[in-house]
Amino acid sequence: MNDFKERDFFHEGMRHFQDLFDGKRTAEALEKNRKHYQFWDDEKDIIENSKFFFIASAWKGYIDCNIKSGDPGFVKIIDNEIIEYPEYDGNSMYRTAGNILKNPNVGLLFINFDGKSRRIRINGHATIHHDNNSIKKHYGAKFIVRIKCEIYPNCPRYIPNLDTKEPSVYVPRKGQQFPPAPEWKERDYIKNILPTNDPHKKGNKY
Repeated sequence: MNDFKERDFFHEGMRHFQDLFDGKRTAEALEKNRKHYQFWDDEKDIIENSKFFFIASAWKGYIDCNIKSGDPGFVKIIDNEIIEYPEYDGNSMYRTAGNILKNPNVGLLFINFDGKSRRIRINGHATIHHDNNSIKKHYGAKFIVRIKCEIYPNCPRYIPNLDTKEPSVYVPRKGQQFPPAPEWKERDYIKNILPTNDPHKKGNKY
């Protein structure tokens, strides 16, 4: 399995837009302070109680984004940097599993729509397991997908609250005052290096 710890976190396409919008300093500070390879306690709680997550996979021109669902606990953290989930009976297309068989690189998104929880983004290398010891941990599984994770929590400010049906207060809207700054822009390692034209940078006017 290739180790994503050996590759750059940003490629030249990402760098293009960081340079275009003066975001390189902010991006690198977020990488330094937020990217990690061991799950934080609150992340464990979110993942272990999740009823679903999204997973993206790809091989050559075959791109797929899927949702995986189950009862809370269907995603298991088997050590501090590896998770696994069961593949249940489905539509027999095996698009995610098929892509993983050819290319282990996946992207995951764990998210709650309750208006308060941050989202967890994961870059991962996935493997597929058919052995009895793996399968017996997940009732009803056809096989198990196990993922070694690179974790970076992400600002949830634009996500609506589906419990209350309330939209996010952070979305820019015509006729309204510019949205408030998210909490992370006030952190010591960020607030003085925001992009030049960032609307929340000290001294800028909306």
